[in-house]
Amino acid sequence: MQDFARLADLYVSVWNEPDPQRRRAIIAQLWTPEGEHHVRTRKAIGYAELEVRVRDSHLKNVAERGYLFRRSGEAQALRDSIMFLWEMFHPGRPQAVEALGAQFLLLAPDGRIAVDYQFILPTPATMTSGVMDSQQAAR
Repeated sequence: MQDFARLADLYVSVWNEPDPQRRRAIIAQLWTPEGEHHVRTRKAIGYAELEVRVRDSHLKNVAERGYLFRRSGEAQALRDSIMFLWEMFHPGRPQAVEALGAQFLLLAPDGRIAVDYQFILPTPATMTSGVMDSQQAAR
């Protein structure tokens, strides 16, 4: 994959994908077989663990709570890495961002993801005068 904006959009789409077989195909398209995903203290390595990670997030956030994910702003590329922001929102309230995150992807020589670092950022709703609310900081 040479088009990093397309890769970022495909990445975001996998978390919204309801069909398990389609999710599996997108995971294989995005990550290398030994690809890694890291967020906070969790990690998923290899297709089987990546499928579980994406499935669990989809069930919790999309299927049960009705949220969707979308890319926010432009994806940026530097050498063998891509960085972009994403938002979680409810389709009935698209302007209300429920969660905000940053993805930093290290790419393998074939253009697929070798290592994926996910950072959960404070959203405007969790901010007080530009400083993260102490309850949010403790999570």
